[in-house]
Amino acid sequence: MEPATLTTDRLILRTVGPDDTEAVYAAAQDPDIQRWTSIPSPYLPEHAQGFTEQLVPDGWASGSMLTFGAFLPEGELVGMLGLTMRSVSAAEIGFWGTKEHRRNGYVTEAARAVSRWAFTRLSVDRVEWRAEVGNRPSRAVAERVGFVVEGVLRSAIIHQGVRRDCWVGSLLPSDLGLPSTAPYLPAPERSAPSGP
Repeated sequence: MEPATLTTDRLILRTVGPDDTEAVYAAAQDPDIQRWTSIPSPYLPEHAQGFTEQLVPDGWASGSMLTFGAFLPEGELVGMLGLTMRSVSAAEIGFWGTKEHRRNGYVTEAARAVSRWAFTRLSVDRVEWRAEVGNRPSRAVAERVGFVVEGVLRSAIIHQGVRRDCWVGSLLPSDLGLPSTAPYLPAPERSAPSGP
């Protein structure tokens, strides 16, 4: 798959390459990014180089992991987003924002645009979001985008060699006013059982 470039009101979302290695390395020194994401810690220059020169292009080439850097029009990196394809019609989104640009809504704007693109260009019918329980900034972004938090998955992620519980949520095309590729039949509401 060829890398896509998306634009929003304030951002350019594009793949990253060797020219972005230094910016990725600098952003990933943030203790919060290392604490809440699956990047290596400590994060070394060779990790950034492997990410921009091998992991990202290989993910696009195979169609398995589609990574976007979120940039201001003047070129400054404000965040990173990735869509990992879980099946033909489902993907998982992950994201982080640079410390200097948090609380500006950039990651929310980018995550909404990438999800919309997945629904309209990839025929995805479900974008899933997961974050370690306690990662409130990630949850806040997901909820602002429109993800419905569905619950807690026990021991569902590994962070620095430790299994941890995570929140899970989903975004469906209908949440953004878009059609699905297949009809969706929600489960019927169950009423509480009545007495004997």
